[in-house]
Amino acid sequence: MPLERIVAAAVQIVDEEGAEALSMRTLAQRLGSGTATLYRHFENRAALVAHVVDRMFGGIGIGIGDDELAAMGWRDACRTTVQAMFDAVSRHRNVAPLLVEGIPVGPNAMAVRERCIAALLADGFPPRVAAHTYATLSRFVLGFAIQIRGHHGADRSDGDGEASTAFRAADPSRYPATAAVSDWLPVPLEDEFRFGLELLLDGLGRLREDG
Repeated sequence: MPLERIVAAAVQIVDEEGAEALSMRTLAQRLGSGTATLYRHFENRAALVAHVVDRMFGGIGIGIGDDELAAMGWRDACRTTVQAMFDAVSRHRNVAPLLVEGIPVGPNAMAVRERCIAALLADGFPPRVAAHTYATLSRFVLGFAIQIRGHHGADRSDGDGEASTAFRAADPSRYPATAAVSDWLPVPLEDEFRFGLELLLDGLGRLREDG
C-alpha cells in the first residue's frame, strides 16, 4: 500500500476525529487492512505521527522562492513564514496535540526551518540568535495552535459571546480597567496572533541591533 495513501488517511482521522483517535488500529480500520501492513512503513505510532505532522508542514504555502524570501529582509521573511504556519495549523486544527509530541524534523518541516533561518542569517543574525529566533517563533505558533483547537466552530462563537457579555457587564467599581476596555474584549484570536507576532518581531529587531 502506498505510503502517501496511508498518511493521507491518518491526516483524515486527525482532522475528523482528533489526534487522540489516531492509532495503528484505527488507521488500519480506515484503510481496510491489517496493522501488519502499517508496521512495514512505521516502527511505531511516533513514526506515524512524525509523517502526519510533516504532511501538515507540506501544506505551508509561503508562495515564493528561497531567494525572494531572503530578499524580503528578515522581518518580512519571518512574518510571511510564521503567518503561513499559522494558516496551515488553522486548516488542521486537531494536529496541535501532535505538534507537542516532538520537534518536527521531517523533510517538509526542515525545508520551512531552512528557509526562515537562511533569511535570518542573510540579514546579519548571528547563528545562535537565528536558531533561537526560529525556535521562539515556532513555539509562538504552537501556543496558538492549542488555542485554535479549543476555539473550533460554533464553540468558539458561543464562548466569545459569553466572554463579551461578561466583560461588558463588569462592575466598574471592582474592575475599572476591564470596564474601560470592555468594548475591545475578548480580542479575536487572529488579531491577537498578529499583534503578538509584531511584538516578537520588534523585540527580535532590538536583539539583532544589540548584537
